[in-house]
Amino acid sequence: IIMAATNRPDVLDTALLRPGRFDRQIGIDLPDLVGREAIFKVHLKAIKIDESVKPSVLAEMTPGFAGADIANICNEAALIAARREKKAVDLDDFNYALDRVIGGLEKKNKIISPEEKDIIAYHEAGHAICGWFLEHASPLVKVTIVPRGVGTLGYAQYLPKEEYITRTEQLLDRMCMTLGGRAAEKIIFDQISTGAQSDLDQVTKMAYGMISIYGMNDKVGNVSFYGLQKDQFQKPYSDETATLIDEEVRKLIDSQYVRAQELLTQYKNELVILAEALLEREVILKSDVEKLIGNRPFEIKASENGTKPEDKEAEKEEETAE
Repeated sequence: IIMAATNRPDVLDTALLRPGRFDRQIGIDLPDLVGREAIFKVHLKAIKIDESVKPSVLAEMTPGFAGADIANICNEAALIAARREKKAVDLDDFNYALDRVIGGLEKKNKIISPEEKDIIAYHEAGHAICGWFLEHASPLVKVTIVPRGVGTLGYAQYLPKEEYITRTEQLLDRMCMTLGGRAAEKIIFDQISTGAQSDLDQVTKMAYGMISIYGMNDKVGNVSFYGLQKDQFQKPYSDETATLIDEEVRKLIDSQYVRAQELLTQYKNELVILAEALLEREVILKSDVEKLIGNRPFEIKASENGTKPEDKEAEKEEETAE
C-alpha cells in the first residue's frame, strides 16, 4: 500500500490520479470545536496546568487552528510560564502564547511616535467599533496596539462562527468591518495611511470572490470563473466582462467604505472612548469594551429573556409537534 499527502490536490497531475495509482483520496479538514478540544486534552497531559485552564475554552479561542498549531500554543504557553517562574500554566500564559502565534513576537524595542500611536489606536478602534455594531460581524475578543512580528503594529482578534455556508450580508459586514480602520483614520485625522494595506488586500479578494466566484452580483450574474483559468494562458471571459467585474468590485468596496464611515460617524463618541482607552492600556478585552461602551446590541437581542435563538427554535418545534 502506497500512501501520500498533499495540501494542494488541485495541482496534481491527472496521471497520478488514474485508477490503480492514487485513485482513492481522503480529504481531512481542519478540526472543529470538538476536535480541537480533544487535541488540547492530549497536549495538556504533558503540562501542569492551573484550574483556570479549560480545554473547551481554549478550543473556542482557536478557530481554524490545525493540530500542529494547537501543539505549538501549548509549548509556547509552557515556556512563558517557565520564564515567569510559575508552578503551573494558567490562562494568561495561553492568551500570551496565542498572541505570539497569531501576531508574532512582541517588539518591545520598537519606538513609535505619539502621532503614529494615535493613528494605530484609532485604526484598531475603528475595526472594533464596526464589528461591535454590525449584526453579522464576528464577536470581538481583544484589541491591541502592541507592535508584534514583522510590520504588525496592532490588531483586533475575533471569534468567527464555525459555519460552512456564508451569506451575502455576512460577507458585506466583514468587508465593512475590515474597512473600519481606514474609515476611522479619515474621520478623525482627515487623512489616510499605509496601515490599511493588509485590510485593502483582504477586502479586494473578498469583493472579487463575491462577484467572479460566488455569483453575488446582479450585473455580472450567476456565474463562477473559479478554476476555469487553470492550464489557460488567458482569462475565461471577454475583456468587456473583465472590465465589468473590475467596475463592480470597485463599486462594492466603495459602498462598504462609505457604510463604515457612516457607522463610525454615528458612533464617533464610542470610537473616541475606545481609542483613548487603547492609548492608555494598549490591550483591551471584550469585557473592557462592554464596560466602556456597553454590551453588543445583537448579543442582547440573542440572549433576551435568557433564551438563545436556537432555544427559541427548539421551543417552536416542540409546540408544532404537540
